[in-house]
Amino acid sequence: GFQTCVLTNTWVDDSPWRSLTAALQEQLRSHFQVVLESCRIGAATPDPAAFSCALEALRARPQEV
Repeated sequence: GFQTCVLTNTWVDDSPWRSLTAALQEQLRSHFQVVLESCRIGAATPDPAAFSCALEALRARPQEV
């Protein structure tokens, strides 16, 4: 079957509304096998390192995605 991944350009939310951000992230996690946040992996798109991290998390090669 197929695997799905979300690669987001996000930052650590320390605002008063962070619970809303957390709720959105939880919704994403329930629909995708992998959810990667740039603030947690240390790279944001279009940095190739972000895509390499996604490939590694999916255990996939570039030609497979």
